[in-house]
Amino acid sequence: MFCVASLVPSPPVLVPELGGAAGASAEGTVAELRAAVLRAAGELAARASRWIVVGVAEPEEGSGGGDSGRVIGSDAVGTFRGYGVDLRVGLSGVVAERVADPMLPLPALIAGWLREQVAPEVTAECRLISADASVDESLTFGRQLRADLDAEPESIAVLVVGDGAATLSLKAPRYLDERAAGVQEAIDRALNAGDRQALAALDTRLCAEIEVAGRPAYQVLAGLFATDPADPDVETLYAAHPFGVAYHVSVWRPRARGGAVT
Repeated sequence: MFCVASLVPSPPVLVPELGGAAGASAEGTVAELRAAVLRAAGELAARASRWIVVGVAEPEEGSGGGDSGRVIGSDAVGTFRGYGVDLRVGLSGVVAERVADPMLPLPALIAGWLREQVAPEVTAECRLISADASVDESLTFGRQLRADLDAEPESIAVLVVGDGAATLSLKAPRYLDERAAGVQEAIDRALNAGDRQALAALDTRLCAEIEVAGRPAYQVLAGLFATDPADPDVETLYAAHPFGVAYHVSVWRPRARGGAVT
């Protein structure tokens, strides 16, 4: 049975070992973001010992689809070697004696690190959706995931991993796009409110142009709550763009008819 979802971004700087002095500091922008992400993951751990992680597959050059549709099982172990440090993380259990996959996607790595920080006993599985998935494909992904989880007897939580616009400043990874601030403000309003219709209405082409990498993940999240009688109750823990990339951290809880949070 689905019980709760959390939305987190995927900057590797969340992991202290990867962030240099800023990552190791107990104060500052990175520490604030990390604290919010850990709290969001902790909300999942408090409700469920099994997580489904939803991430966006990076398109392979020339193919568009990347790892779309790939399911990464709970036995997966990966490493942050590609981000500068050979730090191993896994989706279940103790990882020390298992072989690490150097190509494990970033959403699975972030989920593995979070699991180890807040709830090492949790078992997670990662499901990827294509970066160029259509609105209908993304919403259907979320609806089907909800149906699958509600058919299970145990409580299951969902961790959605996705970043907002990466074009919000001159120093942003994809440089500045003057359109990005207005679009990101609308995205943040929709995420803050759990507005399923507004998330479903996001312009896929515009989001791609301003590098909203998490757009399919946001729409999967909308689909996850599509059959509920009301928009979810959302607790926003962080919403800012300190490095020119929008990061949103929130906890989403279903509402029953009449507005009560389940």
